[in-house]
Amino acid sequence: MGSRPVTVRMARWSAEHPWRAIALWVVFVAVCFVGGNAAGLNEATSGDQAIGEAGRASLIIDGGAFDDPAVENVLITPRGGALDPAAAKAAADDAAARLRTVTGVAEIGAPVTARDGSALLLPITMAGDPETASDRVQPLRDATAGVQSAHPQVRVEQVGGPSIGQALDDTLGKDFERAELLSLPVTLAILIIAFGALIAASVPVLLALSSVAAAMGLSTLASHLVPATDTTAPVILLIGMAVGVDYSLFYIRREREERAKGRSGLDAVEIAAETSGHAVVVSGVAVIIAMAGLFLAGDVVFSSLAVGSILVVAVAVTGSLTVLPALLARLGRWVDRPRVPLLWRLTAPRTGRHGEARTPRLWPTVLRPALRAPVATLVISVGLLLALAAPALGMKLKFPGMEDLPRTTPAMQAYDRLTAAFPSTGTNHVVAVRAPADQADRVGAALTDLAARASADPLFAPTEADGPKIKVSADRRVSVLDVATPYASRDDRSVQSLEKLRADLVPAELRGIPGIEYAVGGSVADSEDYAAHVRDKLPLVMGFVLVLTFLVMTLTFRSVVVAASSIVLNLLSAGAAYGLLVLVFQGDWAEGLLGFTSMGAIVSWLPLFLFVVLFGLSMDYHVFVVSRIREGVRAGMSNRDAVSYGITSSAGVVTSAAIVMVGVFSIFATLSTIDMKQLGIGLAAAILLDATIIRGVVLPALMTMLGDANWWAPRFLRRRPEPAPTDPPTPAPELVPVS
Repeated sequence: MGSRPVTVRMARWSAEHPWRAIALWVVFVAVCFVGGNAAGLNEATSGDQAIGEAGRASLIIDGGAFDDPAVENVLITPRGGALDPAAAKAAADDAAARLRTVTGVAEIGAPVTARDGSALLLPITMAGDPETASDRVQPLRDATAGVQSAHPQVRVEQVGGPSIGQALDDTLGKDFERAELLSLPVTLAILIIAFGALIAASVPVLLALSSVAAAMGLSTLASHLVPATDTTAPVILLIGMAVGVDYSLFYIRREREERAKGRSGLDAVEIAAETSGHAVVVSGVAVIIAMAGLFLAGDVVFSSLAVGSILVVAVAVTGSLTVLPALLARLGRWVDRPRVPLLWRLTAPRTGRHGEARTPRLWPTVLRPALRAPVATLVISVGLLLALAAPALGMKLKFPGMEDLPRTTPAMQAYDRLTAAFPSTGTNHVVAVRAPADQADRVGAALTDLAARASADPLFAPTEADGPKIKVSADRRVSVLDVATPYASRDDRSVQSLEKLRADLVPAELRGIPGIEYAVGGSVADSEDYAAHVRDKLPLVMGFVLVLTFLVMTLTFRSVVVAASSIVLNLLSAGAAYGLLVLVFQGDWAEGLLGFTSMGAIVSWLPLFLFVVLFGLSMDYHVFVVSRIREGVRAGMSNRDAVSYGITSSAGVVTSAAIVMVGVFSIFATLSTIDMKQLGIGLAAAILLDATIIRGVVLPALMTMLGDANWWAPRFLRRRPEPAPTDPPTPAPELVPVS
């Protein structure tokens, strides 16, 4: 027993002591979840997320400790036609009176009328830390709602950074809840179709949910080492549901298959642990390695995503090796109850005359071109994937801006009315300077000259009549100048103005001042610097993931060729997903279909994260399918018969797993924010391509073409021939290709 693989020993113990294993799992999940909630979440600050020169500018400004309180506005506009000045003034006076009594209001400014008389604006300065203003803005919004009720003849709205932040948090929270609620019935429905039995369909969902709950708690604890970001929780749900269901699916399918051959419950669990359990461990290690590559990005956003993903995958793998065998052993044949009559007849494992698992004739038909003409099939299928990947060469990366936030919330609708009534001059670049206090006057003069030179350039907006407004910190060490452009943040001319500031205007004016440090930031700089950061780090992360994945696959299958082919196939899958993202989101043809407004670019962080997720998840299918092919080779089949056996015997579980993943990922494409839509579409499309064209066409064509060369390895990697299985798989007659 001691010589058996650890997956088998763990499964055996769990199957022999099911109640202990189940109790230990419940306690583990509860401790993780409760402990995480007790510790509280440590969220990343703006300083944690500082990237590039724009990040340095933010840190310089933070070092100035400027009194920069949060500002809200009460916007009064007509419900139709022209604004009644008297009604607007009465509403503004009432708002001012009510808001003076609200805790958290530091100052109320004088009402400001729009140039065209279409609106009246009442500025409100909030007290306290601006970083927490969104958490404290609700009493102000309640007071404004009271003003609206008292003055129905005009539209009274509150708008500002805190209000928009609260609205965005509420939207993301509701999106997250909706994703949770939708993912459960969708996943359960797909699994019922896959298994034809309610209990068998419920077990993977329970394991996935418990893995997500435990990982949520662990990630909260881990946030005190690596701060968490807003995207951490949705990604844990996304990855956790996908891998948790997949791993259970692989295991349960194999256990049912072995029971259909006449194995006892314990023997069936052992064989499932030795085969599918081993594949789950290898897949989990591959996903964890891929996610660990995100740490090399040197970015708190990617680091938090890596922590969340690694934790949920590790928990899911642990659950599939411990509590899952216990559940299967305890349930026995009850796992196939209650049966859905028609679905059960279609999905129940059946064996042929030789004791082999029988599969529908669909997959042998799909495989026939790859087995009979592997070279032609490979050339055509790879050519199609490369054509789909080609648009990725024109990929543009940008941060989403205010214009990309969903307009379904009252706060964003009010923001649009505010910008229409009080149009700004465009986008501001922020020049941040730190220098010794005795150089403050010299810095001020240089910034004044800089503003004058910029205002004479058509790339920049003219300076206001009373001159540039330069903010100087109390200790006179930090100075800040806003340089406006007349263009929107996405306009190429805004980028050109940023480049001119950084390369020419700012160095020309500030260079030479003793002890000076300066940087140019702002929204355009944030977007451009982060895109450059991703482009710089992507090769490093890709190299790390490719090298370590190659080593894991080589050691797992003792074949350099299998490892290399897995890398190539996953790169094809990722490239096709990139191309599809560009086709869908950089144009506007799919806006109405998917409910988004094109930003003409892909969200900056997405390509790097998408690569590691796809590379990791694609290994689930690859390891499972190639393991089945290797079983056939070890049993003495010819290479071609082994390929046929491996693909067809794993077709059902791979198809079911892919449909579950595509279903879960597609739910994220229905969420409000553009980054979640792009993530959902990218993952769903890539998994669909991977499970169909890659695993069903390209992989069998490649392995058939390579023949016995698939299993080549240098001498030091070879080991003594493994004994053939005691019950070797036998290809069903319909699986043997006709030459």
